[in-house]
Amino acid sequence: MNRVQFLYARTLRQDAPLGRLSVTQQALLSTLAGKSVAVIGNARALARTTFGADIDSHDVVIRINRAPMPDAVSHGSKTDWLALATNLSSADRLRINAATYLWMSHKRKRLDWATATSNGFYLHPLAQFHAMKDRLGRQPTTGAMMIDLVAKSSAREINLYGFDFFSSLSLSGRRTADDVPHDFDSEAQYVHDLVKSDPRVTLHPMK
Repeated sequence: MNRVQFLYARTLRQDAPLGRLSVTQQALLSTLAGKSVAVIGNARALARTTFGADIDSHDVVIRINRAPMPDAVSHGSKTDWLALATNLSSADRLRINAATYLWMSHKRKRLDWATATSNGFYLHPLAQFHAMKDRLGRQPTTGAMMIDLVAKSSAREINLYGFDFFSSLSLSGRRTADDVPHDFDSEAQYVHDLVKSDPRVTLHPMK
């Protein structure tokens, strides 16, 4: 697919040709088999912690959207996967330096050429987005979708940092819970249920 074909498919929301740019979900998740995985949320409270070294010690570190990292002490500096639902500036792309990009949003029109043609690019299936939306009652956050996706893998351990379900707001913006289309109580319940049912998953509190 060339750039003109990509723009045409994106504009008309033609998911099949866009999907051909993506690795399969099975292939993506197979790379996590037996590994330690850290999923990093963007809660402001994470900046008050000292989790950075622990985060970077994982085999695979997954960050979300613009992945603010105000200090390596709290956030670490390693990024293997970047899960996106927003456009990424060239400066952010250089700063984050992710090895693999995942487009998790149902909004295909926001998908950019650089991301779609990156090595190992993954496009999250619309059916799974809508299943998660039905489960939560509202549009899922990128973080919730990423946690759900990683839980489908054979990772050895899955550690969640920087998730307080908007109680401390987000480092990536000034919006409040009322300004975003998500149900954070529902997402919190989903994650807490996952922690109880899956011994691989740990949610690290930020106090």
